[in-house]
Amino acid sequence: MNLLETLSEKILLADGAMGTMLHGRGVGFDKCFDELNLTNPAAVADIHREYIEAGAQLIITNTFGANRFKLGKHGLRDELTSINRAGVELARKAVAASFKDVFVAGDIGPLGVRIAPYGRVKPEEARAAFAEQVRALSDAGADLLVIETMSDLYEIQEAIKAAKQTCSLPVVASVTFTRDDRTLLGDDPARVARTVHEAGADVIGVNCSGGPSQLLRILKQMKQAVPAGKFWVKPNAGWPEQVSGRIMYPADADYFGDYAVSFREAGANIVGGCCGTTPQHISMMKKALESTQPDSNSVILSMPVDEVALEPVEQSTQLAQKLAAGKFSICVEMDPPRGLSTHKLLAGASLLYDSGADVINVADSPMARMRMSAWAVCDLVQRKIGVETTLHFPTRGRNLLRVQGDLLAAHAIGLRNVFVVMGDPTSIGDYPEATDNYDLVPSGLIKLIKQGFNMGVDHSGTSIGQPTTFFVGAALNLCPQDVDAEIKNLHRKVKAGADFFLTQPTYRADDGPKLLEAYEARHGKLDRPILAGILPLVSAKHASFLHNEVPGIFIPDEARRRIESAGDSENGAKVGVDLAVELIRNIKSWAAGIYIMPQFHRYDMVSDIIMAVKE
Repeated sequence: MNLLETLSEKILLADGAMGTMLHGRGVGFDKCFDELNLTNPAAVADIHREYIEAGAQLIITNTFGANRFKLGKHGLRDELTSINRAGVELARKAVAASFKDVFVAGDIGPLGVRIAPYGRVKPEEARAAFAEQVRALSDAGADLLVIETMSDLYEIQEAIKAAKQTCSLPVVASVTFTRDDRTLLGDDPARVARTVHEAGADVIGVNCSGGPSQLLRILKQMKQAVPAGKFWVKPNAGWPEQVSGRIMYPADADYFGDYAVSFREAGANIVGGCCGTTPQHISMMKKALESTQPDSNSVILSMPVDEVALEPVEQSTQLAQKLAAGKFSICVEMDPPRGLSTHKLLAGASLLYDSGADVINVADSPMARMRMSAWAVCDLVQRKIGVETTLHFPTRGRNLLRVQGDLLAAHAIGLRNVFVVMGDPTSIGDYPEATDNYDLVPSGLIKLIKQGFNMGVDHSGTSIGQPTTFFVGAALNLCPQDVDAEIKNLHRKVKAGADFFLTQPTYRADDGPKLLEAYEARHGKLDRPILAGILPLVSAKHASFLHNEVPGIFIPDEARRRIESAGDSENGAKVGVDLAVELIRNIKSWAAGIYIMPQFHRYDMVSDIIMAVKE
């Protein structure tokens, strides 16, 4: 069989994930999966067989990390040739046993080291390492080579050169992208496609990354850049989530079946699945492809670039996706520590995440008190706990230069949800003499982000290189003293582009509908999700203070009576949990989610509330 001739006649269905399937059989992620070709060949062969039975017409060898650098970390450097050879032989035996025509692709992943100019490994050293693996795979009888999950264009070019200089097999060169539709080094799909094509790849690929929706968008951009190219697409089963210590992927098999047809119509020549996909996904893709005929009118071939309208980059955060899907979302606020220790904060964040919180909101210098940088805390929480965060971003105390510099830095470290607020005046905090100036009010900052940074330009109109993808929240008071002023301010934030709203603490379920009705009467129905602020009461003294001394907070008589009747503080906290749960259940008719503000670091109370609401 000749791969390139076959691709000129029909689309090929590739297999799904190997690592996901091995992990499902109990192999830990700390193990060397490639070594299983020698130590547990039956497991690898069974997976190949399952994919072939599901309909795969191309299977990939279990050799993704079988290069000198990665194998060396496991003490297996001397087994490189035997591991790669065994990988091809196992795939070949599975094909022979199936009595089907199936291509065997020799799999080559990243070296696991940075090459110059971003690392110390020289290009020629990288090329030699790739050539070593290429030789082993081609000598063992692979039909083609797949260089996949690359993020560095310098590295993938060396891999392609090594393949072309070492053997005559067809080469697929596939790159992975971040949520911003860029590689880790900032290259966009068009540049990637042109670079890979010019380097000599026979098939241009995109794999891993996010789910099918993102890769369809990227495929279209690649097809624009190289209209005559052949394309390979293997998406993950969505963005992974950690659930009870396990890595889970949300996209099911039916969803992949739908997208298989979309990929074909957008110009893909080979489709399959990456991380999180299984034989069930491949089986549904096969059924979908066989049950529909190619739509020649939908395929983008040599259409002029300016005639193809690309889809905008979708909101990339889990919070954005959940709100868009109409799923009730739970956010919890945490304050940064006042010193160097982050142990208590991380322990609290871990408890909240395990209890079911979707997002941790990190306040920025609440009450104008000196604390650790909020964006550093966001970064720690996301890296250490694995839960998404929302960065509180006050305008007070920041001039225009600092605002924009801080936004760029936040985006660079992976923060995407931002909550824009004015911030507490320094006169109430630890340093009343500190500068309290600002150049932008919240609506102005929202506009700068949504109509500037997210469009790829700064406040002056100068390009920032690539658009940001911030998901922007704004503040809302459900029971303001001046309703007219609040509605006017709300509408200003909506026009500026706010994506969602977090409210001040509320204790009455009907506060939301009243304000929303008043807004609708003047400006039409509010089409942005609202997360209602929930501040759990801890004691009768706490309730009395909030009701009498904090502007904008009104606690109903019945709630205060119940918590006063509770007596001691622990019973008061239990009643506070009950009151919060009852309120949350009553606001679900109009709120898209809740925004819980723990008091006195009582994360245990918040955990109880979340678990009760999720029941």
